[in-house]
Amino acid sequence: MTRPPFAPVSERDIRIVSAQLGRPARDVVGIAARCVCGAPTVVSTAPRLSDGTPFPTFYYLSHPVATAAMSFLEAAQVMVECNELLASDPETAEAYERAHRDYLADRESIAVVPELAGISAGGMPTRVKCLHALAAHALAAGPGSNPVGDIALERSSWSPDVCQCPDYGVDTVTPVDSADDTGGRG
Repeated sequence: MTRPPFAPVSERDIRIVSAQLGRPARDVVGIAARCVCGAPTVVSTAPRLSDGTPFPTFYYLSHPVATAAMSFLEAAQVMVECNELLASDPETAEAYERAHRDYLADRESIAVVPELAGISAGGMPTRVKCLHALAAHALAAGPGSNPVGDIALERSSWSPDVCQCPDYGVDTVTPVDSADDTGGRG
């Protein structure tokens, strides 16, 4: 298995992700997608957290504006529409199943956690449960990788091509150069 393509994590990234989440970032193993300004948008999280907890959500949407946009779509019943699409369109259902398998392979390239066997995120492979996770997967793996994530991104008010980042308050701190980076273990 090959490791998913994502950028290494700097201490500055961890500070930004912590500001985005409003809590300390946990067990980030990579930045799977970035805003056009360079800020993290999707983090890859270790499949087993440092406290031993299994963590199925390998691709985690951290950008606050993107997260709010996905919450809006969930409140607008887009998940219901997507579940109906999966039930009525065999091609979309097949692509969603493939997205599930790819997600598992990406996560397992970092670590295999027996408790998570067959469990991906967002309701894959048979239902839509969380647009945040599915949009994160689509952003990390690219267009066409997750049909429901693509739908969510297309329908959202947020765009990965336009910076909508708030001031995270970390730019006043000198970014740590890569020689001093702890790889997200800070």
